[in-house]
Amino acid sequence: MLVCPVRNCRLPLVSNQRWLLCERGHSFDVARSGYINLLQPQDRRSKQPGDTAAAVVARRRLHDRGVTEPLLRAVEQMVAPTQSDVVLDAGCGDGFYLGTLARQAGFSAHGVDISVPAIEAAARRYPECQWIVANADRFIPYLDHSFSIVMSITARMNSSEFRRILGEDGRLLVALPAPDDLIELRGSGHDRTVRTVETFAKHFTVVDRRRVTTAADLDATAVQDVLLSIYRPMRSRPAEAMRVTFSLDLLLFHPSPRRDGSSAF
Repeated sequence: MLVCPVRNCRLPLVSNQRWLLCERGHSFDVARSGYINLLQPQDRRSKQPGDTAAAVVARRRLHDRGVTEPLLRAVEQMVAPTQSDVVLDAGCGDGFYLGTLARQAGFSAHGVDISVPAIEAAARRYPECQWIVANADRFIPYLDHSFSIVMSITARMNSSEFRRILGEDGRLLVALPAPDDLIELRGSGHDRTVRTVETFAKHFTVVDRRRVTTAADLDATAVQDVLLSIYRPMRSRPAEAMRVTFSLDLLLFHPSPRRDGSSAF
């Protein structure tokens, strides 16, 4: 399913023990922890793009505390994966959503993220899934129509690439931070659903939308973990125990066919 990320190549990659190779001789090593780094130099915005190791560890501690469990269950109910699905999580982070659902439903799972620390953490915790370092904002290194489900959970979104890799009968789940998400730490946000539906309108039709909101009483250490895991927090003073709101807007899309019945690209 993987294709060579080298510009103007895009040939299928063939696995050979600890490395992958395309017909033109471009090769990529498999890390000891099992992930594959397909990120190209021109696709980096910095030397260490994406989440830092500290942010990844902090977010995992929050998952392990169970504060995001209601969000996970809402995602599961919305996308309803089965064992026969092939699922991609674009911007998967440490793999919490994809890895947990894959273990429960038994589907073929693939995660992409630009952060090496995040992907390495995902590969170590969920070795049964495939984990790829790549910049999904620019190119998702998989063959056309490879997936029956694509998920983007509080991550950057690439409508045309999502459409390319999604099967004709597939479904796309987009999770956005709701206006009250972490409101205690970064203030009130904006409702992003209308703009997101408009952004995806060329390639997708929205078929369902829901908001899931939960709150957790966190001690100062857990609040500090939240601050480490988010960008641009409103608060600059030391963390203190408080009740924190977690809220997502979930949008479910189906691919939109062209008027002649062919796929919309």
